[in-house]
Amino acid sequence: MKPVLLLIPGMLNTPAVWREVADALADDADVRIVDVTTQAGIAEMARDAAACVADVPAATPLVVCGFSMGGYTAIEMLARTDGGRRPDAVGLLSTSARPETPEGRVVREKTIAAIERDFEKVIQGVASFGTAAASHADAPLMQRIVEVMRNAGPAAAIRQNHAIADRGDHAEALRKLDLRVLVMCGREDRITPPALSEELAALIPGARLEWIDDAGHMTPMEAPDQVAALLRTLL
Repeated sequence: MKPVLLLIPGMLNTPAVWREVADALADDADVRIVDVTTQAGIAEMARDAAACVADVPAATPLVVCGFSMGGYTAIEMLARTDGGRRPDAVGLLSTSARPETPEGRVVREKTIAAIERDFEKVIQGVASFGTAAASHADAPLMQRIVEVMRNAGPAAAIRQNHAIADRGDHAEALRKLDLRVLVMCGREDRITPPALSEELAALIPGARLEWIDDAGHMTPMEAPDQVAALLRTLL
């Protein structure tokens, strides 16, 4: 019986952000990817993510991995007390445990205004800022990253910015976790810098922290083989 691996995309991502990682792990797990482009909040994303694995028997290992905003969703799942299927291990990729700050809310409002003015300009900028220098020389990769964001669309991007701004503070729940947790981050991540992953790993008892070389924020697409290899250790 294969373990089940649930992958949760980040902001401005369709499930395609995980395609290469999912393909690499297809022989190791029953890989499922939740769509987080339609919900109004992180709690709704966590609800839909939980629904994707509600059929997994207690005897089948369940691993959940959230990327960026998907990490907020995975943390929300861990904080839920509604008796849903609990994962046996969790991967938190390029994410943070911090709630939104007042300054962050201001930035998000400006981002929403920019999306409304010129969505294409925004995603081109995010793709460049969210990737490592080595990735910029890989034109096909950069094109694929932009295409994933373009397919997510401006309406989803606006909803997701509001959702992230309203995310909960689950630090206390994380301090009480008793399961395997793997925190991962690209060494050149400028969107959720490495210090946030160090902080997150320090918060969770027994969490393991791993760095992904030559990658920025878009780790599932910049370094799918490294991400898959790390997730395989949880499976």
